[in-house]
Amino acid sequence: MQMSNSYKMTIIVPIYNEIENLERVEKTFLEYLAQSPTKSRVLFVDDGSTDGSFEKIRRICEHPDFHFLKFRQNRGLSTAIKAGIDHTDTELIGYIDADLQTTPFDFDRLLGEIDSCDAVIGYRAKRKDTISKKIQSRIANAIRRMLIDDGVIDTGCPLKVLRTEKVKKIPFFDGMHRFIPALLKLEGGEIRQMEVQHFERIAGESKFNIFNRSIKPLQDAFAYRWMRSRYIRYEIEQADI
Repeated sequence: MQMSNSYKMTIIVPIYNEIENLERVEKTFLEYLAQSPTKSRVLFVDDGSTDGSFEKIRRICEHPDFHFLKFRQNRGLSTAIKAGIDHTDTELIGYIDADLQTTPFDFDRLLGEIDSCDAVIGYRAKRKDTISKKIQSRIANAIRRMLIDDGVIDTGCPLKVLRTEKVKKIPFFDGMHRFIPALLKLEGGEIRQMEVQHFERIAGESKFNIFNRSIKPLQDAFAYRWMRSRYIRYEIEQADI
């Protein structure tokens, strides 16, 4: 895939068995791209889907503003996001989930703040999830705040705008999608948070459960704490190289 300098932002959309959502995804993004003042393109990362999602993605990507990466097998959300970042050379990266429980139209609100910081991340103040999902997310957020205290209101919100140059420098590990703001802060990045809209899931099934919403984040939080305590930082005062 060749990126064009005419685009300012690449929007990464990880896909894993979302065939029921893809027509709505295509329609919504076409509407968003047509009205947004920021010229953007969409990069689907198919994470080894087995429900026919890739065939539909390939058809959608006949449009010049849509592109794809396809994994040979399922590797998980963090790997899908990393692959999208690795294959992006536009100034900015947007991130959103394919379930469209957040809307790409809110990217323009986040983009209004990106010139003065390194990342603008959304938070869902009025969530439209099931009670069990809300409880699981609250547990995960509470664990993260207790262990790493990064000041992030809603680490699971999938709507973000990131400076590509900055996010390419952060260390990656499985589970890192929960810690992108914290990892950016390790690199000295400035983070801003904005409230975004949230909607009920209309089609498809959530890929999250009590294990990957609470137990796995607990393990990842300890991994982040270890990394933070040993993170290498230095400033060059003089050099002749």
